[in-house]
Amino acid sequence: MGISGKPAELLDIDLVLRDQVPVIKRFTGGGTVTVDHGTIFVTFICNRDAVPGLQLYPRPIMSWSSQLYSRVFQRFGDFHLRENDYVFGNRKFGGNAQSITKNRWIHHTSFLWDYEVRNMAYLKLPKRAPEYRLARDHLEFICPMKDYMPRSVFIDKTVEAISTEFSVYSEQTDPFKISSNFEPSTRLLTRQELEEVASQPESPVSQSLSL
Repeated sequence: MGISGKPAELLDIDLVLRDQVPVIKRFTGGGTVTVDHGTIFVTFICNRDAVPGLQLYPRPIMSWSSQLYSRVFQRFGDFHLRENDYVFGNRKFGGNAQSITKNRWIHHTSFLWDYEVRNMAYLKLPKRAPEYRLARDHLEFICPMKDYMPRSVFIDKTVEAISTEFSVYSEQTDPFKISSNFEPSTRLLTRQELEEVASQPESPVSQSLSL
């Protein structure tokens, strides 16, 4: 979930509790996504002057990233940035979020390489759906990247495209080795928090099966 997301509005809490699905509230904006073995994450963590001339607001950052990914998806699909999403034609396959501070910015994307249809039942239809969705259900709105290009090709071409903007090298890091002064704002919501949401009166309109 994005930092401003409200579980009652975005999740089918009863299903989430029944299936013991972990819910993580991240420190960036954006919407809510289901994550499994078919999700690919790409994140840019940059100093403010890393991209010369880039205005540090969500729209310019997304425009810059879409130009980079247009090289990745060239000849593999009708790629566009539609509102805040990456799409092939009019079907979403990538969702974006940012965090922008005085000296640094982050832009990350959750790519739907593939997905489990049943997992979409955990999500409600968001109140602020993109206009181009046109009230389509999830199967008509999203598409898996695997239908357009091999996973290994996507990774190789992404590294190649990034190499045109930055110096790139591979590095192994320890995800659990952090500074003792670091206080993460991304956190796992507790079962108690979710149960409290579930106990509140339900909205008269509850729509699920959406991304």
